[in-house]
Parts: sequence; C-alpha cells; structure tokens
Amino acid sequence: MGRTYIVEETVGQYLSNINLQGKAFVSGLLIGQCSSQKDYVILATRTPPKEEQSENLKHPKAKLDNLDEEWATEHACQLMFAVEKSINRKRLWNFTEEEVSERVTLHICASTKKIFCRTYDIHDPKSSARPADWKYQSGLSSSWLSLECTVHINIHIPLSATSVSYTLEKNTKNGLTRWAKEIENGVYLINGQVKDEDCDLLEGQKKSSRGNTQATSHSFDVRVLTQLLLNSDHRSTATVQICSGSVNLKGAVKCRAYIHSSKPKVKDAVQAVKRDILNTVADRCEMLFEDLLLNEIPEKKILKKSSTSSLIESLFPFLDPL
Repeated sequence: MGRTYIVEETVGQYLSNINLQGKAFVSGLLIGQCSSQKDYVILATRTPPKEEQSENLKHPKAKLDNLDEEWATEHACQLMFAVEKSINRKRLWNFTEEEVSERVTLHICASTKKIFCRTYDIHDPKSSARPADWKYQSGLSSSWLSLECTVHINIHIPLSATSVSYTLEKNTKNGLTRWAKEIENGVYLINGQVKDEDCDLLEGQKKSSRGNTQATSHSFDVRVLTQLLLNSDHRSTATVQICSGSVNLKGAVKCRAYIHSSKPKVKDAVQAVKRDILNTVADRCEMLFEDLLLNEIPEKKILKKSSTSSLIESLFPFLDPL
C-alpha cells in the first residue's frame, strides 16, 4: 500500500493552469509536510528559469538533457536525490529513525492533464518508485497550527589557522554545528508549559459539538531554554585552537513553524520549531557571507581577523527579526 497525499485544492488549480509556453517541459517544487500516516501538500511553485537561458527554453525542441541541473537543484526542482544531496550539505540536523523518508514526484501530461504520482526513498538512491494516492481537499491549510519563537543567539566561531584548507564556509558550518547541539538539547516551553513529547499538542483544548478537538487559538508561543551542563554527570573540557581570527554572531531571529492539525504530537511540534530555528540561522548566515564565499580567493582561504570583524559589524543587523 502506497502513501496517501492530501493536497490543497488550489494546488490542483495551479498545476492545471501551468502553460508550457513552447517548452518541452517545466519543473517545480511541491511544498508540504510529512507525517507517519499521511503527507500533506499545500503549495506548488515552478522553477524560475535562468535569465540567460530564457530565450533558449522557448524552443519547443528543448530536451531534458539541456536542463541545467545545478540551477534546477538550487531551486529544489530537478532530481529528488540531487535535491537531497544539495540540501544535506548545509543541514544542521539529522533525520530521526521514526521519520518518513519517502518523497513524492508528480508527473503531469500537459495535454491530457493525467497525473502520475510516485514516491522514492531519499535515503536509498537505488530505491524503486512506489505508487501513491493523490487526493485534493478544500481549505486544507486553514486549520493548521503555527508555533512562534524568538531565539537570541550568541555564537562564537573560531577561524582555524592550522588547517589551511578550512574555508569560511567550513569554519562557519563547524561553529553552527556545535551551536545546533544546544538547540537540539534545549527545553521547549509551549505556551509556558513543559509537556510530555508523546502528548497530544491539542490536549486540554475545548471540543466542538461534533466531538472534534478545536484549538482555542491556531498559534502557540514557544520558548527555548538551553541547558547549562553544570552537574557532575557532564564533564566540560576545554580545547586550544590556533586561530587567525574569529566570527561572532549575535542577534535575534524570529521563527515560525507550521504543523498539520490531524492529531499532532508535542514532539512533532517541537521538532518543527527546532528545524525552523536551525534552517533560519543557517540560511541567513549563508546570505550574509554570500559575496565573500563567491569571491573567496583560493590562496587566501582563511580571512584575516580585521576584515572578518568589519564584515560582521556591518552586516549582522540582518539577523534581527523581520
């Protein structure tokens, strides 16, 4: 039995209105959320073409071989495994054993509008396609729950002087990975309370006349408490590292995660918040350093402290909540 995908009805309208405009094909991304029982799709979006390729793609004889894989992967719209490989390079979290690793691919015939829905296991490149059900539902995302959280960060990242192969990108990833462990091991208060991870997120909410649980509010306030390892069970060790400089990331990020309302567990909500925090900080750091990473001189992989410090001082306000 294959997986079932519950899809926002407006997604079907969007897909049916896509115009090839003389192209042999167009690619895109399905956005949603996986759960143990069902998967949900609430949005679909096309891959934007490269400007320099816009003219070439107008020819009806374009072939799949002519697709720029790097460009498509950047927008998560080419091959599923290429997308996973690209995302995994900067991901600060790991999949859990309980998580669903199947992802859906949807092929639509432009003339007949016939849909072919298949899933693949992204953890197994040799996995074969499995059939899946594709079902539309009106107002799917209107009842979703949101979790909002503001996280104040103070991350110190040393720039190694002993490893000449360490680029700014690698140094930053190493520093963020250490910080990510604090986020993963933190205590999460939902509306000021610590709840058992296996509890129903909506436990204690009022029930409607039909017997269904209704959230009094679609939004939950989440606060993160990072643990101080001061007890005897955890030994703190210090390391000495020769550095050419350091990067200090300070500021606050406002995060918001969404979760489906079909019997969500506390652990699902906490996981969604954790990953939004980690993804937000990783993405914003990448944007901060984008120019430096693109223009980094191979012979000068390690940036000098003076230039790095001035960069952070001038650009870090970008990490303030939007």
